[in-house]
Amino acid sequence: MALALTVGVLIGGGAFMMLRRGMIRLIIGFILLSHGVNLLIMAAGGADRRGEPLGTAPDPATTADPLPQAFVLTAIVIAFSITMYMLVLAVTGDDDDDTDLELTGREMETPDLMDDPADDTGTHGDAPEDPDPVGTVPEREPERGGRA
Repeated sequence: MALALTVGVLIGGGAFMMLRRGMIRLIIGFILLSHGVNLLIMAAGGADRRGEPLGTAPDPATTADPLPQAFVLTAIVIAFSITMYMLVLAVTGDDDDDTDLELTGREMETPDLMDDPADDTGTHGDAPEDPDPVGTVPEREPERGGRA
């Protein structure tokens, strides 16, 4: 039961962290998810009802199945290499992480983020005065007369 709870907490925490913003949180979520899946594969191999992988007299009824262990060993190597790759991307990548919201020039796209709680009028004090914010009034094209 403890192994099932540990697997559930690791996979749940990993999924939660992978859905958060930021590269480091994604990496931590990936690590938690990979550990949870490795424990799940080991639990599926029947480690609790069998003995050690190799004993003095290898009896197939009591010896643990080596296939889940080989899968987990391969998964550990692959997860380690992917984690190192993501860490390198996090360190060398440019700062295009959008965790800090840039609202300059986007006042009409995000009016709910621009509201002043002390403002009772319902208008956006820092939004530009635009009589047609949606663009329903067609713009006139310049006339083509005059000098060429």
